[in-house]
Amino acid sequence: MNLKMSKCKSKYKPIESIFRLITIISILLNVNGFAASLENLSPEEQHPKAGYIISKLLPRYHYEHTEVTDKISAKQLEQYIEILDPNKSYFLNSDIREFSHYRHELDDALKNGQLEPAYLIFNRFKTRVHERIVYALDLLSKEFNFTEDERFQPDRTDARWPEDAAELDDLWRKRLKNEALEQKLRKKNEAEIDSILTRRYTNFERRIDEYDAEDVFQLFMTALAQSYDPHSAYLSPITSDNFGIEMSLSFQGIGASLVQDDVYTKVHSIIPGGPADRGKQLNPNDRIIGVAQGESGQMLDVIGMRLDDVVQKIRGKKGTLVRLQIIPADAISNDETKVISIIRDKVVLKDREAKSDTVKVEHDGTEYTIGVITIPTFYADYKDQRLHPSTYKSTSNDVKRLIEELKSAGMDGLIIDLRNNGGGFLQEAILLSGLFIETGPVVQVKKTNGSVDVERDTDPDVVYDGPLAVIVNRFSASASEIFAAAIQDYDRGVVLGSQTFGKGTVQTLLNLNQFMPRAPEKLGQLKITISKFYRIAGGSTQHLGVIPDIIFPSVQNEMEIGENTEKNALPWDQIQSTNFQNLGKVKPYLNQLLERSHQRTAKNPEFTYIEQDLELYKENQDRNSLSLNEAVRQQERSEQEANRFERENQRRTAKGLPPLAKDEEIKDRMPQPDAVLIEARFVLADLIQLSSLNDGRPVAKDLRKDLR
Repeated sequence: MNLKMSKCKSKYKPIESIFRLITIISILLNVNGFAASLENLSPEEQHPKAGYIISKLLPRYHYEHTEVTDKISAKQLEQYIEILDPNKSYFLNSDIREFSHYRHELDDALKNGQLEPAYLIFNRFKTRVHERIVYALDLLSKEFNFTEDERFQPDRTDARWPEDAAELDDLWRKRLKNEALEQKLRKKNEAEIDSILTRRYTNFERRIDEYDAEDVFQLFMTALAQSYDPHSAYLSPITSDNFGIEMSLSFQGIGASLVQDDVYTKVHSIIPGGPADRGKQLNPNDRIIGVAQGESGQMLDVIGMRLDDVVQKIRGKKGTLVRLQIIPADAISNDETKVISIIRDKVVLKDREAKSDTVKVEHDGTEYTIGVITIPTFYADYKDQRLHPSTYKSTSNDVKRLIEELKSAGMDGLIIDLRNNGGGFLQEAILLSGLFIETGPVVQVKKTNGSVDVERDTDPDVVYDGPLAVIVNRFSASASEIFAAAIQDYDRGVVLGSQTFGKGTVQTLLNLNQFMPRAPEKLGQLKITISKFYRIAGGSTQHLGVIPDIIFPSVQNEMEIGENTEKNALPWDQIQSTNFQNLGKVKPYLNQLLERSHQRTAKNPEFTYIEQDLELYKENQDRNSLSLNEAVRQQERSEQEANRFERENQRRTAKGLPPLAKDEEIKDRMPQPDAVLIEARFVLADLIQLSSLNDGRPVAKDLRKDLR
């Protein structure tokens, strides 16, 4: 592979050019065809047996009992290629055609202990990565022309595979040009841009080179498991020993779960009670592109870096500061970044506990006292339960205590806020439901053998029987969905917000050594889906989640979040309903509640802002291309900043504050009011009013003294 001299003028000094030339040549020596120095990986002795066992365990124990056949083989191949090259940026169409010969053969190969296709595909991927890095580093030595009218497509998941190296070169030229332009718009000079991008791609190359035979086996068998559903996976021995470390930060860090998303480190979830949760600056789907230590440490570009390396840079001693440069989940383009500061700390149990507050709401001349209980997660201290069976620390016990306190404060209605609650202990969701209903079913669990267990509340005591609202969003999952669904099915309270995540499955871990007791080495574990949750009315929470009675607009709903965005997710279905009493607390008034809420939100500027953000986000998603013309991109950024500036002044004016001058920088943005929570209070006030008129109960204190 010859290094061709470019006609473009080099932008580097001679010594820098020499260093770059040495770097490129050293890589070329490793990439020239299948050179001996480019090590090809092959399966280890234990892998064929482990693969065979996994291919037998999946159909036996997985919820759907699907045999490993040609159909699963085709899915596994597709899933494996997608894991390696999700954005169609490395493989050529000729590679994909070659791999397609395995489309209906992987099932038979696994049963015969043959894993060569897995390693052939990975070794080809490794070669293609080296070729791309050589091209990228060579390209970085040339000038980019940012005055041309070109566009770059960042998301290629639905694109076709490149036909040849020339087409792939053009894609990568635009990719590098876009990344250079992003850095230029962030005020980086040419030397800094070159340093950042060179380090980014050499880091990525090193990350791929560090894969060993066990890593490849884990990817391939996870592709098989995820052909069944997205929550099943194979965990290698080292991953099993450190379960969760590759996916999340330790408690001595920022308290966030991270995943690898192509070359990016993406926030998967925020751990309740952790520093990130307390700071409210980091959100799921944010991408971390830089990490810096302390107030003045240099920001290190971490795009292309191994996940565990990024984790190590973010972790640190309690009380120390880490700065993260992120691309927000709702960013219009990758140009839109911000830097946040987080003080490292442990996840504090007290910050995970349910909390309460009261607010006064004046509505139609009447004042109501609204209680709000926020539940970050469903927790329980089962060690404490053995010592104090009736008062142990748990979600249900804490909420019970908080309700009694709110009742003593004259609460007229209660809001349970489950936004961003990713779940927790199932039993706590059942016990929490029991605080609002008499005895009865709460959730149904269907097992792999087809049997259905009905989980019930057996305590006849009702802690609170007054007007109730539950707020959920796209990050409310699992146990949160079970509670919200039960409240909705019983017609016990009004559910508000946006569609929930839709995770209605249960997983367990199978130790492969149990099935191969004579194996001399550890074989890892299979995480496998074994059960499915169903509402008491019969519908599953899987895939669909919970649809609120009153839906509020949210940008989250348009993001790639939720079970229905996952490949091979188990479908929604329905089983027989249980016998339960419809309490009729909401449905008689729902049409009126909907109409009144719609009238309010239509006039509320905060909901107008949300709608505008939603339209802008959808417009950007539909476009899926970025201009590579600096002037156009700068104009787009200026328009975005102008919109933010205008919105900031609208909020300031509404609060009675003087607007910012045209050239004045927005330093500290005004905190955005929680429009959903505010509207939820009014919806609950409507429910209190309507239900009070219906049952003859006295309403809250009437403030309309002059009208009596």
